[in-house]
Amino acid sequence: MSFARVNSGVVHFSDEGPRHAPVLAFVNALGSDFRIWDEVARLVSRQFRLIRYDKRGHGLSETVPDRYDIADYARDLSALLDRLGVTRATIIGVSMGGLIAQELYRQRPNIFAALVLSDTAAKIGNDESWDARIAQVERGGVEAIADPILERWFTADFRARRSEDLAGWRAMLTRTPTQGYLAACRALKRADLRPYAGAIEVPTLCIVGEEDGSTPVPLVRETAALIKGCEFEVIKGAGHLPNLEQPDTHARLIARHAERASEEGSGTG
Repeated sequence: MSFARVNSGVVHFSDEGPRHAPVLAFVNALGSDFRIWDEVARLVSRQFRLIRYDKRGHGLSETVPDRYDIADYARDLSALLDRLGVTRATIIGVSMGGLIAQELYRQRPNIFAALVLSDTAAKIGNDESWDARIAQVERGGVEAIADPILERWFTADFRARRSEDLAGWRAMLTRTPTQGYLAACRALKRADLRPYAGAIEVPTLCIVGEEDGSTPVPLVRETAALIKGCEFEVIKGAGHLPNLEQPDTHARLIARHAERASEEGSGTG
């Protein structure tokens, strides 16, 4: 385990793989930690340097008490990449992580070799939906919303056949610090990156699970349509977290996209 103080808090991170290989930086969903990328990371570990981390208020990273916005989460990632000497990377964000990635592009476009947006959008939810979720968590903690969240995260087939895995991911979700979860919900409620999506100019891939219950296919497609030249892929047999349900397909799409961007950037493509 590795830890670094970035901005106002200590962040838990992992930095693995060949030092001189192209960099992939992974950004997690709300209510998750970087273990959600374990299998994808294993599948691409020989060809890329892999940076994973727990965003503030999640996993083993500190919970910062002040109000913060998506811009603050992006600044954390920016500072971590600087700390690790990374000047160029393919940034991969799932769900909330996709909004953080989009905001990081707004702040520092030159650090991007490519962008992968998985099961996310430039705007997720509305005031009413976020207010309802916040109220539930304030009353009963993350446990109060766990089962409906898992229904949106995973397909019915996964929930039926892989009950042990489901229990493990439920434990991860419910052990998210309440303060960190609520702060993230409030940041998501305020976040709207639709005005900036059209300015994204790096190679971008949008991925969505066919049965995603949190950011359905049409919503992700809307964001993909805002980004010039964006590729769009639907993963069958996956819900909101295809990196957990279909890691082979998810890893293949990410690697292919990052490799193409690396070849184009080096002038060999």
